[in-house]
Amino acid sequence: MTSGFPVLGLAGDLRQRIARALVAGAVSIVTIIAWPVAHADTSPTLLVLGDSLSAAYGIEQEEGWVHLLNERLDGEVAVVNASISGETTSGGAQRLPDLLGQHEPQLVLLELGGNDGLRGLPPQQMRHNLADMIEASQAADAEVLLLGIDIPPNYGQAYRDAFTGVYRDLAEEYDVALVPFLLDGVALEDGMMQSDGIHPTASAQPVILDNVWPELERWLEQRGATLASGSAQ
Repeated sequence: MTSGFPVLGLAGDLRQRIARALVAGAVSIVTIIAWPVAHADTSPTLLVLGDSLSAAYGIEQEEGWVHLLNERLDGEVAVVNASISGETTSGGAQRLPDLLGQHEPQLVLLELGGNDGLRGLPPQQMRHNLADMIEASQAADAEVLLLGIDIPPNYGQAYRDAFTGVYRDLAEEYDVALVPFLLDGVALEDGMMQSDGIHPTASAQPVILDNVWPELERWLEQRGATLASGSAQ
């Protein structure tokens, strides 16, 4: 698999960057953003459960890819962003049941796992948590779109392969749609990553949305939606 991240020169540098990112996540205020829709009584609801990549960390909320998604959907779908910077799959698994009961989404976008990888947590633990979230979503009659992520190669190829393999295996086992790498076209591009080397810049957000859009558009078309599908850029 082609590297999704630049190789950081020193392990110490990587640890410092991760520590800063995790500290930032630890002090985050939980804010669930739900945008109103034109036909709230009939429109489907889309729930995004993610970490800092979906919580617009380091940039303005209106610049984040989830906000751009809401704008593109143009009021035809209710978008609920329940993403929290620093979130792990364990935290997401604990929060999801209440979110499913509160918002009754028809589609759940799961964007979690990056912080598990950066902390070096066992991939099997991440797999178990993501599987629980997929099963809970499906039990609530919601479809799932799994948003995969990669980790820096400094952790070793064996760990990295096991980590990225979790997303592919779960997508196949549970027959859910998968975006293999959310930061495709972002992680290695100049000006697309913030100074910490982990979080995308504002200019990267339209690219992230375009990575998600094809699978999301298929879901919309199955429901007869007639939304414009042009590039977000």
